Amino acid sequence: MRKWLAAGAGVNLVLGVPGVVPVWLVWYWASNWPLAGLGWTQAEPTENDGMLPWFMVATPVLVLFGLGWWLVNRPLRRRAGVRGRVYWSVAVAAASVPTAALIVMDLLGD
Repeated sequence: MRKWLAAGAGVNLVLGVPGVVPVWLVWYWASNWPLAGLGWTQAEPTENDGMLPWFMVATPVLVLFGLGWWLVNRPLRRRAGVRGRVYWSVAVAAASVPTAALIVMDLLGD
């Protein structure tokens, strides 16, 4: 049971490396439109193409990554033999490590 949970964590750590791209796309979209509209962030001044290009680019990237992530984790979750909440929490946390590492490196670099 533990080896499959550890395998799931390792697989999700590796999946988190390309997962940086969908996370960045969501952040860029959110920081330029809804959060900028609320005054919480400042919109990029050259971002004036509207929403259509974002839906054309971000939607396929997000759907493909989400579907691939789910399809890889589904069999591992069954073999792990732990509750669903435990496995999916470990999977999300492990997949978030590369993005978190890049954020910390950026903050320390300034």
